[in-house]
Amino acid sequence: MARTPVVLASASPRRAALLRQIGIPFEVVVACVDETQLPGERPSDYVQRLARSKATAVSAPDRVTLAADTIVVLDDVILGKPRDEQDGIEMLLRLQGRSHRVWTGVCVNDGITERTLSVGARVDFKKLDRDEAAAYVATGEGEDKAGGYGIQGIGGIFAKTIEGSYSAVVGLPLTETEELLREFGVDTWRYRSNG
Repeated sequence: MARTPVVLASASPRRAALLRQIGIPFEVVVACVDETQLPGERPSDYVQRLARSKATAVSAPDRVTLAADTIVVLDDVILGKPRDEQDGIEMLLRLQGRSHRVWTGVCVNDGITERTLSVGARVDFKKLDRDEAAAYVATGEGEDKAGGYGIQGIGGIFAKTIEGSYSAVVGLPLTETEELLREFGVDTWRYRSNG
């Protein structure tokens, strides 16, 4: 059996779905890294560092490894995954009626060289009340997502506008990822066909 050209260093079903969407074959190898933010570290630097750490953890000289990490930032504070239902409700109530930033860091590594970047987007949330936030949290959709919501699912009803890369908000900026993979010699068009 032929080896796939890309290793995806992520357990995220959203990243896997985005790669499948653009026709890139891949193998998943989950990387476990310390995700503690360093003192004074800017959000865009933080996601790049995490993506780099994940790619480095599973890289090999004969494979192209792709890793990414996504965060939600409100008032210069990173909102991670909710700890529990109450935390999820409070996150949504903090985001409601306001704009926040979503950053996704991407790293491609071939075991010798690497390239890392971050892509940001601004998301404007509609106003919502505690009952609506609680109803959304009860769906379970946001429990494993930064900021406590999934833009590609039911959580999309909260986003009035998005300025920037929609796919970066989901978890993998497709334009930039395609460019990085091509830089590392992955013939992305080879795997795309109508049949």
